[in-house]
Amino acid sequence: MTGSSRRADARPDASHAAGVATLERPDGGSAGFDYFDYSPDPRVTPQDVFTALGPQADDLMAEADIDVDELIRLINAETTMLPAIVVPDEASEDRSGRGLAAEDEEPVESGLLAATRTWKKRFLKGTILAVLITLTGGGAAALAMNKSVTVDVDGQQQTVRSFGDTVGEVLQDAGLSVGAHDALSPSPQTAVGDGGVIKLERGRQLNLIVDGTPRESWVRATTVGEALGQLGLQDLVKEGTWFSTAPDGEVPLDGMTLHVKTLKNITLFDGGNEPKQLTTTAVTTEELLAELNLTLGAEDKAEGGLDFKLLDGADVHISRTGVSVINETEEIEPPVEEIEDSSMLVGEEKVEEEGVPGEQIVTYRITKKNDKEVAREELSAKVVKEAEPKVVRVGTKEPEQPVISDGAVWDRLAQCESTGNWAINTGNGYYGGLQFDKGTWDAYGGDQYAAYPHQASREQQIAIATKLRDDRGGYGAWPHCSSKLGL
Repeated sequence: MTGSSRRADARPDASHAAGVATLERPDGGSAGFDYFDYSPDPRVTPQDVFTALGPQADDLMAEADIDVDELIRLINAETTMLPAIVVPDEASEDRSGRGLAAEDEEPVESGLLAATRTWKKRFLKGTILAVLITLTGGGAAALAMNKSVTVDVDGQQQTVRSFGDTVGEVLQDAGLSVGAHDALSPSPQTAVGDGGVIKLERGRQLNLIVDGTPRESWVRATTVGEALGQLGLQDLVKEGTWFSTAPDGEVPLDGMTLHVKTLKNITLFDGGNEPKQLTTTAVTTEELLAELNLTLGAEDKAEGGLDFKLLDGADVHISRTGVSVINETEEIEPPVEEIEDSSMLVGEEKVEEEGVPGEQIVTYRITKKNDKEVAREELSAKVVKEAEPKVVRVGTKEPEQPVISDGAVWDRLAQCESTGNWAINTGNGYYGGLQFDKGTWDAYGGDQYAAYPHQASREQQIAIATKLRDDRGGYGAWPHCSSKLGL
């Protein structure tokens, strides 16, 4: 057997490929084309051999001193057993009972063809290699067909020996699949040769929660810091920021939830205490109180509620309401006892005994808000020392009424000034029927009758008014009413 004579015009005959088109190699002798026979025939054909061996087909068969027909015979020999073809369900179903039209048969043929091609492509190269190694003892055949490819998965490199021609085939031989969020370079269809490098970056789902705000993302990073960098959030990695997993921690392949709490400057107003400047990573008022070991009483309140979200520069107000019961010692004012004295004019008083204050203990319920008393309720009082009364002598003697003239004129003037009410006191600083002020009343001797004009009688008020009129030469002290009455 000579390799040159047996390879000169290698062609499949009817005995090798029944129902298979005659092989015409496009380059007139090179086996460098990349397709299998389009017949669903599961037998090995020359096309299959040349496709499996690739451009080095002639050289490999020459080294083994064998032609394509002999190689096919050896492949099909009893000593070479290929795995069974796995046909898709739709291709293996009994079509006779389904009543399908003729056009329904094409997808079934396509499924069978695909299964045949996959079967051949997956196992034929290895089988041919086994035959050639048997004939030659290995050497060039093994080196030509078995590639060494470096596969870099997330920075971890491994060397893969593969018969695959493309990136996808090499990954399949390595038992690696590419997910929807993975990054692969080169693409799966790219041809790969001996010494090639394939880079695969696995996608990882990252559920990121920053200060309580969630954000779902996919990253191709193995550490938290790298993941934040890919998301443009590298500024979060700084002193004071809290991470549920440290920036140098691993992002698992099956994903993770990462909580991040940023450092915030806040001002705490706690009850009546002085405001306090704080830095915290707490997200809510409730977290802040827990961090500071502060508790709220039954009546205490946090402005905005415990779930109030903290931002940098925020003010946190805690309203403290406290209830306490206290005892206070209080003075009891001496009661006043009056003794009437007819020898003293009405309005005169004279203290006979000053009296002595008493003491009592009073119990109060006090309510304070932010250290300021807002309510006080007396619960009980206990007298511990009785008060001694104050004794006052009061006059009952009516003063002699002065003799007056022009009473009718003064009555008309009083009617205008005070509607004729000689005892009126409206609180406007003017008193009595003729509306004296205190200074004028005293200046013209009115205090001899009473401390205030409205406390004096009509006659006494007219007597002082007469002095005022005569002193000023008319009724000018009552300008509005005197003009109105033509006085």
